Amino acid sequence: MMKHLSLDRRIQSLFPVALASLLVLGTARLVLDNLKSNHSQIFRLYGWPRGEKHRLPIVLSPRDRFEERCNVFEGKWVWDNVSYPLYTEESCPFLVKQVTCHRNGRPDSFYKNWRWQPNGCNLPRFDPLKLLQILRGKRLMFVGDSVQRAQFESMVCLVQSVIPKGKKSLRRVPPRKIFKAEEYDVSIEYYWAPFIVESNSDHATNHTVLKRSVKLDSIAKHAKEWEGVDVLVFESYVWWMYKPLINATYGSPYNVKEYNVTTAYRLALETWANWIDSKINPHNQKVFFMSMSPTHLWSWEWKPGSDGNCFNESDPVQGPYWGTGSSLKIMDVVHDILQQLKVNVTLMNITQLSEFRKDAHTSIYGERKGKLLTKEQRSDPKNFADCIHWCLPGVPDTWNEILYAYLLKDYHGFL
Repeated sequence: MMKHLSLDRRIQSLFPVALASLLVLGTARLVLDNLKSNHSQIFRLYGWPRGEKHRLPIVLSPRDRFEERCNVFEGKWVWDNVSYPLYTEESCPFLVKQVTCHRNGRPDSFYKNWRWQPNGCNLPRFDPLKLLQILRGKRLMFVGDSVQRAQFESMVCLVQSVIPKGKKSLRRVPPRKIFKAEEYDVSIEYYWAPFIVESNSDHATNHTVLKRSVKLDSIAKHAKEWEGVDVLVFESYVWWMYKPLINATYGSPYNVKEYNVTTAYRLALETWANWIDSKINPHNQKVFFMSMSPTHLWSWEWKPGSDGNCFNESDPVQGPYWGTGSSLKIMDVVHDILQQLKVNVTLMNITQLSEFRKDAHTSIYGERKGKLLTKEQRSDPKNFADCIHWCLPGVPDTWNEILYAYLLKDYHGFL
Protein backbone atom coordinates (compact mmCIF):
# COMPACT_ATOMS: atom_id res chain seq x y z
CA MET A 1 0.00 0.00 0.00
CA MET A 2 2.82 2.43 0.94
CA LYS A 3 4.56 1.63 -2.37
CA HIS A 4 1.44 2.62 -4.37
CA LEU A 5 1.12 5.92 -2.45
CA SER A 6 4.78 6.70 -3.06
CA LEU A 7 4.36 6.03 -6.84
CA ASP A 8 1.24 8.22 -7.01
CA ARG A 9 3.08 11.11 -5.33
CA ARG A 10 5.98 10.79 -7.84
CA ILE A 11 3.55 10.79 -10.79
CA GLN A 12 1.74 13.84 -9.37
CA SER A 13 5.05 15.66 -8.91
CA LEU A 14 5.80 15.20 -12.64
CA PHE A 15 2.57 16.93 -13.76
CA PRO A 16 3.86 20.52 -13.24
CA VAL A 17 7.07 19.69 -15.12
CA ALA A 18 5.15 18.14 -18.01
CA LEU A 19 2.68 21.03 -18.10
CA ALA A 20 5.49 23.59 -18.12
CA SER A 21 7.24 21.72 -20.95
CA LEU A 22 4.05 21.73 -23.02
CA LEU A 23 3.60 25.46 -22.44
CA VAL A 24 7.21 26.17 -23.47
CA LEU A 25 6.87 24.04 -26.62
CA GLY A 26 3.54 25.65 -27.50
CA THR A 27 4.90 29.16 -27.03
CA ALA A 28 8.00 28.37 -29.07
CA ARG A 29 5.79 27.00 -31.88
CA LEU A 30 3.65 30.15 -31.86
CA VAL A 31 6.74 32.38 -32.00
CA LEU A 32 8.24 30.24 -34.80
CA ASP A 33 5.00 30.37 -36.84
CA ASN A 34 4.75 34.13 -36.32
CA LEU A 35 8.33 34.69 -37.42
CA LYS A 36 7.84 32.59 -40.53
CA SER A 37 4.55 34.22 -41.50
CA ASN A 38 6.08 37.67 -41.20
CA HIS A 39 9.25 36.83 -43.17
CA SER A 40 11.35 37.57 -40.12
CA GLN A 41 14.78 39.10 -40.54
CA ILE A 42 16.12 36.21 -38.44
CA PHE A 43 15.16 33.71 -41.14
CA ARG A 44 16.35 36.06 -43.87
CA LEU A 45 19.75 36.14 -42.20
CA TYR A 46 20.14 32.57 -41.00
CA GLY A 47 17.94 30.56 -43.32
CA TRP A 48 14.57 28.83 -43.08
CA PRO A 49 13.82 25.65 -41.07
CA ARG A 50 14.08 22.36 -42.96
CA GLY A 51 11.12 21.88 -45.26
CA GLU A 52 10.63 25.63 -45.71
CA LYS A 53 12.00 27.90 -48.44
CA HIS A 54 15.59 27.72 -47.24
CA ARG A 55 18.69 29.67 -48.15
CA LEU A 56 21.82 27.58 -48.49
CA PRO A 57 25.03 29.20 -47.28
CA ILE A 58 27.15 30.71 -50.05
CA VAL A 59 30.89 30.24 -49.69
CA LEU A 60 32.72 33.32 -50.97
CA SER A 61 36.46 33.35 -51.49
CA PRO A 62 38.66 36.47 -51.78
CA ARG A 63 38.55 35.99 -55.57
CA ASP A 64 34.77 36.54 -55.46
CA ARG A 65 35.18 40.18 -54.49
CA PHE A 66 37.05 43.06 -56.02
CA GLU A 67 38.79 45.55 -53.76
CA GLU A 68 36.94 48.76 -52.91
CA ARG A 69 39.76 50.91 -54.26
CA CYS A 70 39.69 49.16 -57.65
CA ASN A 71 37.74 50.85 -60.44
CA VAL A 72 36.38 47.90 -62.43
CA PHE A 73 35.34 50.25 -65.24
CA GLU A 74 38.93 51.16 -66.12
CA GLY A 75 40.99 48.57 -67.95
CA LYS A 76 41.44 46.92 -71.33
CA TRP A 77 40.03 44.14 -73.49
CA VAL A 78 42.14 40.97 -73.49
CA TRP A 79 41.90 38.20 -76.10
CA ASP A 80 40.65 35.03 -74.40
CA ASN A 81 39.35 32.25 -76.63
CA VAL A 82 39.71 29.66 -73.85
CA SER A 83 37.21 30.84 -71.24
CA TYR A 84 35.06 33.06 -73.48
CA PRO A 85 32.32 33.19 -74.56
CA LEU A 86 30.51 32.24 -71.35
CA TYR A 87 27.70 30.64 -73.39
CA THR A 88 26.88 30.08 -77.07
CA GLU A 89 23.95 30.93 -79.31
CA GLU A 90 23.20 27.22 -79.51
CA SER A 91 23.26 26.69 -75.72
CA CYS A 92 20.75 29.47 -74.99
CA PRO A 93 17.28 28.95 -76.51
CA PHE A 94 16.02 32.30 -75.19
CA LEU A 95 17.93 34.60 -77.56
CA VAL A 96 15.99 36.59 -80.17
CA LYS A 97 17.10 36.93 -83.80
CA GLN A 98 18.09 40.55 -83.34
CA VAL A 99 21.23 39.57 -81.39
CA THR A 100 22.29 36.16 -82.81
CA CYS A 101 24.79 37.62 -85.28
CA HIS A 102 26.71 34.41 -86.02
CA ARG A 103 23.52 32.48 -86.71
CA ASN A 104 22.36 35.35 -88.90
CA GLY A 105 25.40 35.04 -91.15
CA ARG A 106 28.25 36.98 -89.56
CA PRO A 107 31.38 35.23 -90.92
CA ASP A 108 33.69 35.90 -87.95
CA SER A 109 33.22 35.11 -84.27
CA PHE A 110 36.15 37.08 -82.83
CA TYR A 111 33.76 39.48 -81.05
CA LYS A 112 32.83 36.65 -78.66
CA ASN A 113 36.36 36.07 -77.36
CA TRP A 114 37.32 39.31 -75.65
CA ARG A 115 37.48 39.53 -71.85
CA TRP A 116 37.36 42.79 -69.91
CA GLN A 117 40.39 43.12 -67.63
CA PRO A 118 40.21 45.95 -65.05
CA ASN A 119 43.45 47.70 -64.08
CA GLY A 120 44.81 46.48 -60.75
CA CYS A 121 42.21 43.78 -59.98
CA ASN A 122 40.20 40.93 -61.47
CA LEU A 123 36.49 40.51 -61.96
CA PRO A 124 35.19 37.37 -60.24
CA ARG A 125 34.39 34.52 -62.61
CA PHE A 126 30.65 34.52 -63.24
CA ASP A 127 29.06 31.69 -61.25
CA PRO A 128 25.37 31.23 -62.11
CA LEU A 129 24.71 29.02 -59.07
CA LYS A 130 26.05 31.68 -56.68
CA LEU A 131 23.96 34.35 -58.36
CA LEU A 132 20.82 32.23 -58.14
CA GLN A 133 21.52 31.63 -54.43
CA ILE A 134 21.98 35.36 -53.85
CA LEU A 135 18.73 36.06 -55.68
CA ARG A 136 16.76 33.21 -54.10
CA GLY A 137 13.19 34.38 -53.53
CA LYS A 138 13.88 37.70 -55.25
CA ARG A 139 13.11 39.67 -58.41
CA LEU A 140 15.76 41.24 -60.64
CA MET A 141 14.35 43.69 -63.19
CA PHE A 142 16.00 45.51 -66.09
CA VAL A 143 14.18 48.71 -67.10
CA GLY A 144 14.86 50.58 -70.33
CA ASP A 145 14.98 50.22 -74.12
CA SER A 146 16.14 47.48 -76.51
CA VAL A 147 19.77 47.89 -75.40
CA GLN A 148 18.61 47.08 -71.89
CA ARG A 149 16.59 44.17 -73.23
CA ALA A 150 19.84 42.71 -74.57
CA GLN A 151 21.34 42.94 -71.08
CA PHE A 152 18.29 41.07 -69.77
CA GLU A 153 18.69 38.37 -72.43
CA SER A 154 22.39 38.14 -71.64
CA MET A 155 21.62 37.57 -67.95
CA VAL A 156 19.07 34.89 -68.79
CA CYS A 157 21.64 33.10 -70.95
CA LEU A 158 24.30 33.36 -68.25
CA VAL A 159 22.15 31.60 -65.62
CA GLN A 160 19.82 29.28 -67.56
CA SER A 161 22.40 26.55 -68.29
CA VAL A 162 22.49 25.38 -64.65
CA ILE A 163 18.70 25.12 -64.36
CA PRO A 164 17.17 21.74 -65.31
CA LYS A 165 14.64 21.49 -68.13
CA GLY A 166 11.11 21.96 -66.88
CA LYS A 167 12.34 24.18 -64.05
CA LYS A 168 12.80 27.34 -66.14
CA SER A 169 10.50 29.38 -68.32
CA LEU A 170 10.34 32.63 -70.27
CA ARG A 171 7.04 34.34 -70.93
CA ARG A 172 6.10 37.63 -72.46
CA VAL A 173 3.59 39.83 -70.65
CA PRO A 174 3.94 43.19 -72.48
CA PRO A 175 5.59 45.46 -71.59
CA ARG A 176 7.45 42.80 -69.55
CA LYS A 177 9.42 39.66 -70.28
CA ILE A 178 9.74 37.29 -67.32
CA PHE A 179 12.24 34.48 -66.86
CA LYS A 180 11.58 32.14 -63.93
CA ALA A 181 13.97 29.78 -62.16
CA GLU A 182 11.49 27.67 -60.20
CA GLU A 183 13.74 25.85 -57.76
CA TYR A 184 15.24 29.14 -56.59
CA ASP A 185 12.01 31.16 -56.75
CA VAL A 186 14.00 33.69 -58.80
CA SER A 187 12.46 36.02 -61.34
CA ILE A 188 14.62 37.87 -63.90
CA GLU A 189 12.52 40.44 -65.74
CA TYR A 190 12.63 43.12 -68.38
CA TYR A 191 10.34 46.15 -68.58
CA TRP A 192 10.08 48.33 -71.70
CA ALA A 193 10.38 52.04 -70.80
CA PRO A 194 12.72 53.73 -73.32
CA PHE A 195 12.51 57.14 -71.61
CA ILE A 196 11.98 55.76 -68.06
CA VAL A 197 9.19 58.36 -67.71
CA GLU A 198 6.00 57.97 -69.75
CA SER A 199 5.93 58.68 -73.50
CA ASN A 200 4.06 57.92 -76.71
CA SER A 201 6.64 55.19 -77.39
CA ASP A 202 5.66 53.01 -74.43
CA HIS A 203 3.87 50.29 -76.40
CA ALA A 204 6.01 47.17 -76.13
CA THR A 205 5.94 46.41 -79.88
CA ASN A 206 4.29 49.31 -81.71
CA HIS A 207 6.59 52.07 -80.45
CA THR A 208 7.96 53.53 -83.67
CA VAL A 209 6.26 56.94 -83.93
CA LEU A 210 6.98 59.81 -86.30
CA LYS A 211 6.99 62.42 -83.54
CA ARG A 212 8.23 61.33 -80.14
CA SER A 213 6.64 62.98 -77.13
CA VAL A 214 7.63 62.55 -73.48
CA LYS A 215 5.78 63.31 -70.23
CA LEU A 216 8.70 64.56 -68.16
CA ASP A 217 6.86 64.60 -64.82
CA SER A 218 4.86 61.37 -65.23
CA ILE A 219 6.22 58.05 -64.03
CA ALA A 220 3.43 56.44 -61.96
CA LYS A 221 2.13 54.19 -64.76
CA HIS A 222 5.54 52.56 -65.17
CA ALA A 223 6.63 52.75 -61.55
CA LYS A 224 3.74 50.72 -60.18
CA GLU A 225 5.34 47.76 -61.98
CA TRP A 226 8.68 48.39 -60.26
CA GLU A 227 7.43 48.64 -56.67
CA GLY A 228 8.81 45.98 -54.37
CA VAL A 229 11.35 44.66 -56.90
CA ASP A 230 14.52 43.59 -55.05
CA VAL A 231 17.12 44.58 -57.67
CA LEU A 232 16.35 47.29 -60.25
CA VAL A 233 18.69 48.07 -63.16
CA PHE A 234 17.75 51.22 -65.12
CA GLU A 235 18.99 52.48 -68.50
CA SER A 236 17.83 55.27 -70.82
CA TYR A 237 19.81 57.10 -73.48
CA VAL A 238 19.56 56.27 -77.20
CA TRP A 239 15.89 57.18 -77.55
CA TRP A 240 16.64 60.69 -76.27
CA MET A 241 19.31 61.35 -78.87
CA TYR A 242 17.21 61.14 -82.04
CA LYS A 243 17.23 64.94 -82.50
CA PRO A 244 18.64 67.92 -80.54
CA LEU A 245 15.09 68.91 -79.52
CA ILE A 246 12.26 66.73 -78.20
CA ASN A 247 8.53 67.36 -77.74
CA ALA A 248 7.55 67.06 -74.10
CA THR A 249 5.09 68.12 -71.42
CA TYR A 250 5.89 69.21 -67.88
CA GLY A 251 3.11 70.22 -65.52
CA SER A 252 0.11 70.48 -67.84
CA PRO A 253 -0.35 67.35 -70.01
CA TYR A 254 -1.76 69.56 -72.77
CA ASN A 255 1.09 72.05 -72.94
CA VAL A 256 3.46 70.39 -75.43
CA LYS A 257 6.73 72.28 -76.00
CA GLU A 258 10.08 71.63 -77.63
CA TYR A 259 12.80 71.04 -75.05
CA ASN A 260 16.53 70.83 -75.49
CA VAL A 261 17.27 67.12 -75.03
CA THR A 262 19.72 67.67 -72.16
CA THR A 263 17.19 69.84 -70.29
CA ALA A 264 14.42 67.32 -70.88
CA TYR A 265 16.64 64.42 -69.77
CA ARG A 266 17.45 66.24 -66.51
CA LEU A 267 13.76 66.89 -65.76
CA ALA A 268 12.88 63.25 -66.49
CA LEU A 269 15.68 61.96 -64.29
CA GLU A 270 14.59 64.28 -61.47
CA THR A 271 11.12 62.72 -61.69
CA TRP A 272 12.72 59.27 -61.51
CA ALA A 273 14.93 60.35 -58.60
CA ASN A 274 11.91 61.57 -56.61
CA TRP A 275 10.31 58.16 -57.05
CA ILE A 276 13.52 56.39 -55.98
CA ASP A 277 13.79 58.47 -52.79
CA SER A 278 10.13 58.02 -51.88
CA LYS A 279 9.60 54.36 -52.79
CA ILE A 280 12.88 52.44 -52.46
CA ASN A 281 13.76 50.77 -49.16
CA PRO A 282 17.59 50.72 -49.13
CA HIS A 283 17.63 47.95 -46.50
CA ASN A 284 16.17 45.31 -48.81
CA GLN A 285 16.30 46.80 -52.31
CA LYS A 286 19.21 47.64 -54.58
CA VAL A 287 19.20 50.06 -57.52
CA PHE A 288 21.70 50.34 -60.39
CA PHE A 289 21.81 52.88 -63.21
CA MET A 290 23.58 51.98 -66.46
CA SER A 291 25.51 54.80 -68.11
CA MET A 292 24.99 55.32 -71.84
CA SER A 293 25.64 52.50 -74.28
CA PRO A 294 27.88 53.97 -77.03
CA THR A 295 27.26 53.90 -80.77
CA HIS A 296 29.82 53.48 -83.55
CA LEU A 297 28.16 55.21 -86.47
CA TRP A 298 31.18 56.93 -88.03
CA SER A 299 34.44 55.06 -88.65
CA TRP A 300 36.42 58.28 -89.21
CA GLU A 301 36.39 58.71 -85.43
CA TRP A 302 38.74 55.75 -84.90
CA LYS A 303 40.09 55.45 -88.47
CA PRO A 304 40.79 58.97 -89.82
CA GLY A 305 39.95 59.39 -93.49
CA SER A 306 37.52 56.47 -93.66
CA ASP A 307 33.83 56.79 -94.52
CA GLY A 308 32.19 53.75 -92.98
CA ASN A 309 30.75 52.63 -89.67
CA CYS A 310 30.94 49.55 -87.45
CA PHE A 311 30.45 47.17 -90.39
CA ASN A 312 33.31 44.73 -91.00
CA GLU A 313 35.15 45.69 -87.81
CA SER A 314 36.70 42.70 -86.05
CA ASP A 315 38.92 44.20 -83.31
CA PRO A 316 38.38 46.64 -80.42
CA VAL A 317 39.67 50.20 -80.65
CA GLN A 318 43.25 50.33 -79.33
CA GLY A 319 44.23 53.22 -77.06
CA PRO A 320 42.17 56.13 -75.70
CA TYR A 321 38.87 56.67 -77.47
CA TRP A 322 35.58 58.51 -76.86
CA GLY A 323 33.05 58.71 -79.67
CA THR A 324 30.89 61.73 -80.44
CA GLY A 325 27.80 59.53 -80.03
CA SER A 326 28.30 59.57 -76.25
CA SER A 327 27.13 62.85 -74.72
CA LEU A 328 29.28 64.19 -71.89
CA LYS A 329 26.42 66.57 -71.01
CA ILE A 330 24.10 63.63 -70.44
CA MET A 331 26.80 61.92 -68.39
CA ASP A 332 27.09 65.05 -66.23
CA VAL A 333 23.31 65.05 -65.69
CA VAL A 334 23.42 61.43 -64.51
CA HIS A 335 26.26 62.19 -62.06
CA ASP A 336 24.44 65.26 -60.70
CA ILE A 337 21.14 63.47 -60.13
CA LEU A 338 22.70 60.40 -58.51
CA GLN A 339 24.71 62.57 -56.11
CA GLN A 340 21.54 64.38 -55.00
CA LEU A 341 19.70 61.15 -54.16
CA LYS A 342 19.14 60.15 -50.53
CA VAL A 343 18.98 56.48 -51.54
CA ASN A 344 22.26 55.01 -52.78
CA VAL A 345 22.12 54.13 -56.48
CA THR A 346 25.17 52.42 -57.99
CA LEU A 347 26.30 53.92 -61.30
CA MET A 348 27.40 51.21 -63.73
CA ASN A 349 29.78 53.32 -65.79
CA ILE A 350 30.05 50.99 -68.78
CA THR A 351 30.38 53.69 -71.45
CA GLN A 352 34.17 53.87 -71.78
CA LEU A 353 34.76 50.11 -71.76
CA SER A 354 32.03 49.69 -74.38
CA GLU A 355 33.42 52.55 -76.49
CA PHE A 356 36.38 50.35 -77.41
CA ARG A 357 34.10 47.65 -78.89
CA LYS A 358 33.44 48.96 -82.40
CA ASP A 359 33.59 45.32 -83.50
CA ALA A 360 30.72 43.98 -81.41
CA HIS A 361 27.55 45.53 -82.89
CA THR A 362 24.92 43.60 -84.83
CA SER A 363 25.83 45.58 -87.98
CA ILE A 364 24.08 43.97 -90.97
CA TYR A 365 23.53 40.71 -89.07
CA GLY A 366 20.50 41.78 -87.06
CA GLU A 367 16.88 42.74 -87.63
CA ARG A 368 15.09 45.84 -88.82
CA LYS A 369 11.38 46.21 -88.00
CA GLY A 370 11.29 42.60 -86.82
CA LYS A 371 12.83 41.07 -89.94
CA LEU A 372 16.37 40.08 -90.87
CA LEU A 373 17.94 42.32 -93.49
CA THR A 374 17.47 41.33 -97.10
CA LYS A 375 20.42 40.54 -99.37
CA GLU A 376 20.04 43.97 -100.98
CA GLN A 377 20.03 45.74 -97.61
CA ARG A 378 23.11 43.82 -96.45
CA SER A 379 24.95 44.98 -99.55
CA ASP A 380 24.45 48.58 -98.37
CA PRO A 381 26.03 48.64 -94.87
CA LYS A 382 26.47 52.42 -94.92
CA ASN A 383 22.70 52.82 -94.71
CA PHE A 384 21.60 49.59 -93.07
CA ALA A 385 24.30 48.53 -90.56
CA ASP A 386 23.04 48.68 -86.96
CA CYS A 387 25.85 50.23 -84.91
CA ILE A 388 23.70 50.69 -81.79
CA HIS A 389 22.67 47.17 -80.71
CA TRP A 390 25.13 44.46 -79.63
CA CYS A 391 25.65 40.85 -80.68
CA LEU A 392 25.19 38.12 -78.07
CA PRO A 393 27.31 36.58 -76.72
CA GLY A 394 29.15 39.86 -76.43
CA VAL A 395 29.54 43.17 -74.64
CA PRO A 396 26.33 43.03 -72.51
CA ASP A 397 27.74 39.86 -70.90
CA THR A 398 30.54 42.00 -69.47
CA TRP A 399 28.01 44.48 -68.10
CA ASN A 400 26.37 41.58 -66.29
CA GLU A 401 29.70 40.24 -65.03
CA ILE A 402 30.26 43.63 -63.38
CA LEU A 403 26.68 43.67 -62.03
CA TYR A 404 27.30 40.20 -60.59
CA ALA A 405 30.55 41.44 -58.99
CA TYR A 406 28.65 44.23 -57.23
CA LEU A 407 25.94 41.87 -55.99
CA LEU A 408 28.67 39.57 -54.61
CA LYS A 409 30.42 42.49 -52.94
CA ASP A 410 27.22 43.59 -51.20
CA TYR A 411 25.93 40.08 -50.53
CA HIS A 412 25.92 40.02 -46.72
CA GLY A 413 24.15 43.36 -46.55
CA PHE A 414 21.51 42.23 -49.03
CA LEU A 415 19.76 39.21 -47.57
